[in-house]
Amino acid sequence: MVKPPSGDSFLDVERSLLGKRWRARLADARLGMTLAQRLNLPEIMGRVLAARGVHPDEAESFFEPTLKRLLPNPSHLKDMDRATARLVRAIREGERVAVFGDYDVDGATSAALLERFFRAAGVPLRVYIPDRLKEGYGPNAAALLRLKGEGVSVVITVDCGATAFSPLAAAAEAGLDVIVVDHHIGEPKLPIAHAVINPNRLDEESPHRMLAAVGVTYLLVIAMNRALRQAGWYETRPEPDLLAWLDLVALGTVCDVAQLTGLNRAFVAQGLKLVAQRGNPGIAALMDVARLETRPGAYHLGFLLGPRVNAGGRVGEAGIGAKLLATEDALEARELAAHLDALNAERKEIEAAVLDKAIQQIDGAGEDRAIAFACGQGWHPGVVGIVASRLRERYNRPAFVAALNGNMATGSGRSVPGVDLGSAVLAARQAGLARTGGGHAMAAGFTVEADGIEGLRAFLDARIGAALEEAGFVPSLGFDGALTPAAATVEFVRLLERLSPFGPGNAEPRFAFANARVAFSEIVGEDHVRCMITDAEGGGRMKGIAFRCAETELGRALLDKGGTSLHLAGHLRADRWQGRDDVQLFIEDAALARPDA
Repeated sequence: MVKPPSGDSFLDVERSLLGKRWRARLADARLGMTLAQRLNLPEIMGRVLAARGVHPDEAESFFEPTLKRLLPNPSHLKDMDRATARLVRAIREGERVAVFGDYDVDGATSAALLERFFRAAGVPLRVYIPDRLKEGYGPNAAALLRLKGEGVSVVITVDCGATAFSPLAAAAEAGLDVIVVDHHIGEPKLPIAHAVINPNRLDEESPHRMLAAVGVTYLLVIAMNRALRQAGWYETRPEPDLLAWLDLVALGTVCDVAQLTGLNRAFVAQGLKLVAQRGNPGIAALMDVARLETRPGAYHLGFLLGPRVNAGGRVGEAGIGAKLLATEDALEARELAAHLDALNAERKEIEAAVLDKAIQQIDGAGEDRAIAFACGQGWHPGVVGIVASRLRERYNRPAFVAALNGNMATGSGRSVPGVDLGSAVLAARQAGLARTGGGHAMAAGFTVEADGIEGLRAFLDARIGAALEEAGFVPSLGFDGALTPAAATVEFVRLLERLSPFGPGNAEPRFAFANARVAFSEIVGEDHVRCMITDAEGGGRMKGIAFRCAETELGRALLDKGGTSLHLAGHLRADRWQGRDDVQLFIEDAALARPDA
């Protein structure tokens, strides 16, 4: 069932059809054997666990991550108690409170979580989500002062604010108390605010630096709830069930591509159970428009539900996502979800057009750079992050895409493992090469004047190039073992599902199928390839599908049914469509098998 690597590269694949080196995730197979024996699991499962750093004593927590075991005291975060005290005072004295949220899924779930908590506590909350095109990212002075003019005395910024120095200074001067709840990399200097809750403050000692903003917001909600209970707030009203909102925490955590280890793993594992129960009308409506009929997993949150929530902020009305996730009205939820679904279809068309232009620009330049960088006049700023992700996949290197409108460009970047993009963009801003900029390790954003684009690109290319060299980065795929189609059974996939939720820090198991043959293949959808796979002896058969690949080397190889045998790489997933109980390989890559293999 398991075939170990025969050399330095897995199955001796130094360069696959997609230009990647294959490597084994586990260097010492004995560790996997030890885990398998102690836990009474198949050897391959022991290898998977060992490759993810699971110790035998930690296995129970890994298989059953619980908040009881992993949830910290919120007060361990700097400024948490100060923020809580101010908010409790505002609630008890009837002050107007507002939340200023980012327009992506992490921001929308954070804002919806706070709105649900304040509503449950019997207190109204003003929700403000900025318009991406008109206001850009993060707090702006005009919006904050407008909230002050409405009678708001306390503003909570979620998923933004860590580097909003000028807007927060203006708010403070106007007498507005701002509480920053963020997770993006901070600077030595903090913005002027009543409180800055951020596990990535440079002076913070919290071990929970990998939390998404919604995770930090959830800790704030726990702290506020505890303080209100102690103040007797719930003596005349029911206390809210905070566990009921873990579906929002799971959605925001997955969609922000946060590490699914430790506390985040518990958030997502428990939250997915609630998603399946469809208790949140907005999430249930999203599942319906996405035609999600199987048990939801992290994959569905990230690739089916999240993009639809994001669509409002990208190409439509920025506040729709937060409104959908906060509503208790099932009819309203269905209407909002349908609107977001239509916006998502529009987003796909815009994205495809920008991606095509970006590829033409990069290929036409013919330059060998450390980063892929594309910028275009009139490109929609709402899709630059998605297009950057596509370019990173295509060119196997960090990628940036900027939309130039008039004299200002708004850009977004996506990184590769081992290269901290947020720090690079922050350094560019500190060097005066960008007007705004920041983010986290795998994603970052910036704004820059048109005449500064080339200077910014040169800075990022040099800094990231050095980081790539220092990290010894080589585009690669990690493998947990090699299987045959006959071994890819329903029972085996059920065992793999016990390791979920999958994501950064707990990669979905990837397997190779050596010397496989494509018995049947066809193009489905726009450019996906569906196929039937057999082994060299024809003793086993398995369904496979490869997405967005018909015009790539991978797609052409799969469509060449009379071609040479292939080593295939991918993830095994259950196929339960319309009551089936089958297995399908989601093909990610392939390599030509040597004639003597």
